[in-house]
Amino acid sequence: MLLKEIRAIAGETLVLSPHDQDAEHVNTNWFGAPPHERMGLSADEVVAAFEETAELLREQVAAMHHAGPVTFYVWHHGEAGQLRCATRSCGPEELPFHLPYRATGDLHAIVTEFLVDRAPGAIVWGEIEPVPFDATPEAAEHPVWVRALCP
Repeated sequence: MLLKEIRAIAGETLVLSPHDQDAEHVNTNWFGAPPHERMGLSADEVVAAFEETAELLREQVAAMHHAGPVTFYVWHHGEAGQLRCATRSCGPEELPFHLPYRATGDLHAIVTEFLVDRAPGAIVWGEIEPVPFDATPEAAEHPVWVRALCP
């Protein structure tokens, strides 16, 4: 089911609106999968589905004759237990994240992190660890796989 949902993105209407980034929220998708489905998938299969989707989106962008950067990107939202992806009319250094992120070419690691999560969106009670209070916390950079869709 997950692979089918990822590939279906390329069949949806792509909205590119550099002057109204809120309009591009329709290009954001999130995917969950129960543990039994995650165990039945390989990271290679999921990576291939995202790469095929990116290529089809690249063709759509070319057909739209869009002038300017367009980026397709994927990340694992651990707190929600989801893989998420989006397409935006911006470069990879301008993605709309509120926390620090690091653009990467390693989609396999992101997908693997999602697939091995056996309690998506939850923390096992026995695994809760105390976190020291820090008045100025420094957030770790979140890895985000990026693919430019414009030449």
